[in-house]
Amino acid sequence: MMMMEVALHSAEFFARHGYYAEEQQLGNRFVVDIEVGFIPADNLAEDNLANTLNYERLYEIAEEEMSTNRQLLETVVQAIIDRLKAEFPFAVRILVRLKKLNPPLKGKVKSSAVTITYNKQSN
Repeated sequence: MMMMEVALHSAEFFARHGYYAEEQQLGNRFVVDIEVGFIPADNLAEDNLANTLNYERLYEIAEEEMSTNRQLLETVVQAIIDRLKAEFPFAVRILVRLKKLNPPLKGKVKSSAVTITYNKQSN
């Protein structure tokens, strides 16, 4: 059995996620990584997009969820995972990492991040 992974790395978005009112008002830059592992159902030699997972759709889901303002990065990441699980029920592993660039802290910090990994349990 062969497992395949389709991923997006460092997709950048401007959004207004944050716990504090100032973060929600000013907004910030964010970076999203998505990795989805699955077992292909058909022969990849057919060169057919239907036999794999379309990373363009991964981007669209991330973009839609990033446009909904939320206080917690954890909530954003979970929303992306929930959408991916619903749209790609054949996924056996989903990792989503969300980084907030230059978070408003007292010292210089390149980014803060939240990562959630979903692993489908075997039946």
